[in-house]
Amino acid sequence: MGERIEIGTSELSAVVTTAGAELVGLQDAAGIELLWQGGSEWPRQAPVLFPVVGRLAEDTLRHEGKTHRMTQHGFARDAVFAVIEAGPSRAVLRLGDTEASRAVFPFAFTLDMIYEVAGSTLSVTARIANPGAATLPCGIGAHPGFRWPLVDGVAKDDHVLEFGSQETGEALSVVGGLLGPGKPLPLEGRVLPLSEALFARDALVMPGVASRALRYVAKGPGGETLRALDVAWEGYKDLGIWSKPGGAPFLCIEPWYSMASPVGWDGDFSDKPGILHLDPGESRDFVWRVTAR
Repeated sequence: MGERIEIGTSELSAVVTTAGAELVGLQDAAGIELLWQGGSEWPRQAPVLFPVVGRLAEDTLRHEGKTHRMTQHGFARDAVFAVIEAGPSRAVLRLGDTEASRAVFPFAFTLDMIYEVAGSTLSVTARIANPGAATLPCGIGAHPGFRWPLVDGVAKDDHVLEFGSQETGEALSVVGGLLGPGKPLPLEGRVLPLSEALFARDALVMPGVASRALRYVAKGPGGETLRALDVAWEGYKDLGIWSKPGGAPFLCIEPWYSMASPVGWDGDFSDKPGILHLDPGESRDFVWRVTAR
């Protein structure tokens, strides 16, 4: 289960656990839980995706002629993080490479997950550092699952995503966990109406997303906003949107850097399309924020 750490303000509270450094609770000032609480449809709530986002072909990481088994979304979500800091409104958890991790991921790394609440906003920073002597290739992604419907009694179809910028109107398909051809998104300007049918064939993957923020909105019968979550990100360049095919009461809004491998690609991990590269001694921050409205 891991150790639970509670942080917050009078406007927003969050719970994280050392098991995967996962966000497992997010409540507004009224005590309303905004985060999916796990269930048979999907047991997780907001896993940290590292050192890969999505799948590699045959769940195999290839590097310098050797193969390593690397399952979907990597191992960080199943690892126990050390607590570096735990204060009233801020927590820092850390994962570093070990002999066991190097057997499946032959690179040195440090991953700090920094959670901080200010007012009605939770900020989540993934800080990746390369303490080794060789370049560190990796991916990093957030995977928070929010309630859908966001307000009890509101139809799932009465929810929308309002993007901060105009998008291309196309997303990549997912085929066996790998990236397939593009498919159109039913955008109405910068608005994506939500429905279970959107996810009938898995996630929507938006590489090089133009927006750096979106608003997840539950609409009333007159089109008024009943509740909204503002989700913003920095450093990430791609976006996944997912709910369980066949219907489930959650919506995942996922800023990523890197994605699954394209169908037909099976090269050296360092050459993977869209992968992050960190030089020896380099570190980089990737931030996503959610604000309850």
